[in-house]
Amino acid sequence: MPHLVSRTAGAVLLSLCVGAIPAALAQQPATTPLGKPGSQPAVAPAAPSPQQISEARDVVLYSGIARSFQVVVPQYLDQIGASLTRTRPDLIRDLNVVMEQVKPEFDKRIDEMVDNAAKIYAARLTEPQLKDAAAFFKSPAGVAYVQAQPAMMNDLFPAMQNWQKKMSEDMVTRIRTEMKKKGHDI
Repeated sequence: MPHLVSRTAGAVLLSLCVGAIPAALAQQPATTPLGKPGSQPAVAPAAPSPQQISEARDVVLYSGIARSFQVVVPQYLDQIGASLTRTRPDLIRDLNVVMEQVKPEFDKRIDEMVDNAAKIYAARLTEPQLKDAAAFFKSPAGVAYVQAQPAMMNDLFPAMQNWQKKMSEDMVTRIRTEMKKKGHDI
């Protein structure tokens, strides 16, 4: 069970990161609209406007990030059900009824997280940047990106784990080699 929770949390985090890539790229100050390098990036105002938050909400919804929030409620209910019925299988029938009864209450909290994410995006990106990001996610290329995202996450998560493992092993080997040169055998 803890492995499932950590894998789910890792997948949600990874999904948020990958889902945010196009939005993050939208804020990169590589060039001005006229293509002049070195210009200053537009800075989002301290208090985002309602329109900016609305645009950010579109980015959160159309980018697939909201999917990451939507899986939390059913997964937690499944985990709670499995945990409670492991030692008390007689609770299954009533527990299933109760979980179906409370699910809508917790589904409403997904909107809270979508709103929170929109405010975070709106605080970091200007309204034009958010419009551009939303336009991308609504475009055929953006829709294809979002549709491919779950499969990419399935492929990327183990690749990331392997990369982290190899990186860690290589760091330890390299540090040991350098420490040996200094007379320390670790």
